[in-house]
Amino acid sequence: MAKIMVAGVGPGSKEDITPAVVQAVKEADVIVGYKYYFQFITPFLCEGTSCIDTGMKREKARAEQAFELAEEGKNVCVISSGDAGIYGMAPLIYEMKRERKSAVEIEVFPGISAFQKAASLLGAPIGHDFCVISLSDLMTPWERIEKRIRAAAMADFVTAVYNPKSEGRYWQLHRLKELFLQERDGQTPVGFVRQAGRPEQQVTVTTLDAFDPEAVDMFTVVLIGNSQTYQFEGKMVTPRGYYRETETGAENVGQDIMIRSFRTIESELKNKDISLDRKWALLHAIHTTADFDMERLLWTDEAAVSRLYAMVREGKIKTIVTDVTMAASGIRKGALQRLGVEVKCYLPDERVAALAAEKNITRTQAGIRLAVEEHPDALFVFGNAPTALMELCDLVRKGKASPAGIIAAPVGFVHVEESKQMVKPFVNIPKLIVEGRKGGSNLAATLTNAVLCYNDAEKLWPGRDV
Repeated sequence: MAKIMVAGVGPGSKEDITPAVVQAVKEADVIVGYKYYFQFITPFLCEGTSCIDTGMKREKARAEQAFELAEEGKNVCVISSGDAGIYGMAPLIYEMKRERKSAVEIEVFPGISAFQKAASLLGAPIGHDFCVISLSDLMTPWERIEKRIRAAAMADFVTAVYNPKSEGRYWQLHRLKELFLQERDGQTPVGFVRQAGRPEQQVTVTTLDAFDPEAVDMFTVVLIGNSQTYQFEGKMVTPRGYYRETETGAENVGQDIMIRSFRTIESELKNKDISLDRKWALLHAIHTTADFDMERLLWTDEAAVSRLYAMVREGKIKTIVTDVTMAASGIRKGALQRLGVEVKCYLPDERVAALAAEKNITRTQAGIRLAVEEHPDALFVFGNAPTALMELCDLVRKGKASPAGIIAAPVGFVHVEESKQMVKPFVNIPKLIVEGRKGGSNLAATLTNAVLCYNDAEKLWPGRDV
């Protein structure tokens, strides 16, 4: 008995047809396919080979005819554009063989798919994990397609889009863009190729924000990059990761991990449209806590980080006062030494216990009273005690303290939230506040570190003092 050869003839040029497919065409007694594709294989047809057109959208009839001819003893070649196994005829041929219980032998010859051709014209956009989604809902419910779109966007797959648009399917690509913008940065590279490999070929590279679904038709393949994809010389490139170990410019392993962590955090921020000043503090906060709720909780004055850093560089901040020793220990010693800044915590001071007992106040309150007497213009950092923060606020209102800045991140359940609100009216003092109950010495320290290394923010290059 003869056989059915299922062959992918590529995207539309004879140069993209594989030698194996050419040989299959030459061996065939009959070619079965959609007539538009016959033009691509005409140069390879042997004399006497029949070409049978079953018309567009008649794939099942095409497969049935192929089996009838093969069962008569003919070698049949069923052609598909691109690769026959990708939205092509190969799955249908196998399904029909099972249904017919046919003894006809099947052989599949792969071809260059449209998304592969489009990718090559766009540069190197599928250098890492990718998926292919068809927007055609003729045989797949739209609800299922939308689930797949959401999953692809969330999983950070480079995504190729087939059947993006037709006369009756005009809104689906707009919806896909909307769903991707919920998960991807608006500057994510997007490329689309019309009539890939054919004389009418058009290649466009843009961004997700600027991408216009109305510029696309049914002959177009769309490719959406992942979070690592970038534009280079008008092309799309998705790195595989070969340069990952060297691209950070880190001086040691600890810094390399921190830089890569910051890049990961930045890619996962819900709101990327924020100032560098705030972003730098936010990245430090999330890196320390692994808590993306910091996007909501971190409150900063405008340019608070850069203003405080400028005061440090100009020598206007010589002392940092912390409420507890744990907060002090988390501030990087290398940065302090480099910038000539001293950190002081008065809690271990023998005077504190005596003052606390005398005035019936907490030891941290007493520590702040002593600190204000000696360093009224210090940068004050709170990572534990709301009473200490409230004490500073009271002293500011009485004109006894004029802090260069305040980092307010006490943690707990009693007076914690109120203490943070008490700081906000001091409009002339640069402030960073972790709102709500959350906070801690580690968080207060990392926000201080963000100030001390703000000159590394533009390069997103943290951890020089790690």
